[in-house]
Amino acid sequence: MNNGNQSDQSPPPGPETQEKRFSFPTAFTILFGLIIFVAALTWIIPAGEYTREMNQELGEEVPVPGTYHEVESDPQRLLISMLMAPVDGMYDTDTNEARAIDVALFVLMIGGFLGVVTRTGAIDAGMSRTMQALKGREIWMIPFMMALFALGGSTYGMAEESLAFYGLIIPVMIAAGYDAVTAVAMIMLGAGIGTLGSTVNPFATVIASNAAQIPFTQGIWLRVVILVLGWLACVFYVMRYAKRVKANPETSLVADMREENRQHFLGGKSSLEAIEFTTTRKIILVIFALTFAVMIWGVSSAGWWMGQMSALFLGAAILIGIIARLGEKNLVNTFLDGARDLLGVALIIGVARGVVVIMDKGKITDTLLYWAEQAVGDLPSVAFINVMFWIEVLLSFFVPSSSGLAVLSMPIMAPLAEFAEVSRHLVVTAFQSANGLVNLINPTFAVVMGGLAIGRVGYDRWLKFMGPLLLILVIMICAVLSLGAL
Repeated sequence: MNNGNQSDQSPPPGPETQEKRFSFPTAFTILFGLIIFVAALTWIIPAGEYTREMNQELGEEVPVPGTYHEVESDPQRLLISMLMAPVDGMYDTDTNEARAIDVALFVLMIGGFLGVVTRTGAIDAGMSRTMQALKGREIWMIPFMMALFALGGSTYGMAEESLAFYGLIIPVMIAAGYDAVTAVAMIMLGAGIGTLGSTVNPFATVIASNAAQIPFTQGIWLRVVILVLGWLACVFYVMRYAKRVKANPETSLVADMREENRQHFLGGKSSLEAIEFTTTRKIILVIFALTFAVMIWGVSSAGWWMGQMSALFLGAAILIGIIARLGEKNLVNTFLDGARDLLGVALIIGVARGVVVIMDKGKITDTLLYWAEQAVGDLPSVAFINVMFWIEVLLSFFVPSSSGLAVLSMPIMAPLAEFAEVSRHLVVTAFQSANGLVNLINPTFAVVMGGLAIGRVGYDRWLKFMGPLLLILVIMICAVLSLGAL
């Protein structure tokens, strides 16, 4: 858009010009800022710990109610913390979850896999056929895909696995006249609302229920209500935004990146042109789809985790490269180029996990939990469950892991329900709703920052998109919890 005479036409620097030049910090800067902030808190918040004992059902040590005591403080040095937290974050592991370095490797394998598939032209050919088949009905992909992702989130806690789908869905939605925000929302809100309304999710509902010493089936119908209402709200919200963007692309939150995104995701094409759908490309797309199907089966039924999924995508990339006759050098170079495209995503995962590492090293996590325990006191039932929800919201910002927060907070918070004459299953529902809600926007949650990085959506723009929807979800959740407490 510059015509080479910018120096002659640009206004002299002034307050307005400087204001226009301001840009929201990158995700890395935001996370480093949070690391410094949490490190500073370790100098202010007293260090403390609960006595822990082994829970045989969970196979983990859990805090014992009434045993909190202050311990010698270990304030974290700001500069050293800022530099070491991302490194430590890569090796840190939350309860029942993968290390960040395992997730980062998984992301790189996905990048290499997508790079190889894209190189064959199979994805472009498949998307072209998809657009021809839908013929203006692409909008209905939103409720359908969000329902599938919500099912994954509600049943097996789909989170890191969702990162594999961005490279597939974003180009389709952009080619259909929507934008990257629409595609990111389909995946992130779909899986996220499923986790928020978990029914049998082993990493949230089951662990939290075991820690609260109740069957995980208690309260399941209330969680189904939250799941259905939340899914409807998210689908309506995303479809409304998508229709507005398609009618007027300038209303997109990433309108200034429209051409840049088309270049990145579609190779600069204004639309998906008709591409020859050869037998080889059909075979490749079948393998492509089977890879994702096998991944979902492996995670949900065979006990797979990041290592097995990484190996799956590596093996599928090699197989596709052989079928497409890319040749050894082209296959290797294409795989490396694809992995390189997601290198920033892989690195940001360790930085995000570093915030939690600082809290644990500074011994302030249990102190925050103790303050939360004291806050609920002898509140009446409706007030109790709503305060419990907001306490879990606060804790979720610092402990984004659903299983980690369940093991940390449920042994302490669930027994308090009896004093307020509230069922323990309602505390479990408040916990998972709060954790799921926060993890739709949580900068310390690697899935959020990783997904936004893949979709090239700035964190500030995601917050702008999510603002009204968060208010809707909060009102809905608090209303359902209040009715459950009556």
